[in-house]
Amino acid sequence: MSKREMQSAGHRSGAAKKPVPASTAKAENGTPGGKSDKYQRILDAAIAVIAEKGFFTARISDIAERADVADGTVYLYFKSKEDILMKAINAAFDGFMRHALTELAKIESPEKQLRRLAYLHLEAMGSNRNAAKVFQMELRQSTRFLEEFSHDHMVEYFALVREAIRRGQHDGTFRAELSDKVAANCFFGSLDEMVTSWVLSGEDYPLAHAAEHVCDVILKGLEK
Repeated sequence: MSKREMQSAGHRSGAAKKPVPASTAKAENGTPGGKSDKYQRILDAAIAVIAEKGFFTARISDIAERADVADGTVYLYFKSKEDILMKAINAAFDGFMRHALTELAKIESPEKQLRRLAYLHLEAMGSNRNAAKVFQMELRQSTRFLEEFSHDHMVEYFALVREAIRRGQHDGTFRAELSDKVAANCFFGSLDEMVTSWVLSGEDYPLAHAAEHVCDVILKGLEK
């Protein structure tokens, strides 16, 4: 019997269905919290499989096979398919926000900050069609998933946009009478629609090239 078959047999017997404590995972994998190469492979595989099959059709066994691990190994790190999806999305968004904050900290102009953020947004989505499909389609099929993601992450994104708009209003770049909340929603909504259109088109054009055009439309409306 191969190693994978032995692992699968252990899962079927029920021995590997419960997540192991973080300390045990660390001992087994040599990284804090057990976030080893296998952990990342499972996240990447989940994005690919869910983008291909859809969340409700995708199975844990499909994800395990794509990640080249036994089914039981998945349960060492994740409680369920829902847990895998949310952790994959959270990891992707956290990485994006870290990069965006670093980039925007180098820029003083509120207008240039928004232009840079728009570019980073479309570049991130355009560089990984599978992730874009999951963000734009699968995440939104569940009200619970969408509410959880919006509560945990979109607040942070919108705070970044609104802060740039308020600074622009304060220094006279943008019209002070406009609602920064409404403007932020227009900014995000325009970028979001560009990603959705790109995903549905099936075409492989450089999505980030649209950032300047979107910003021209939105920011011209904000300018005094």
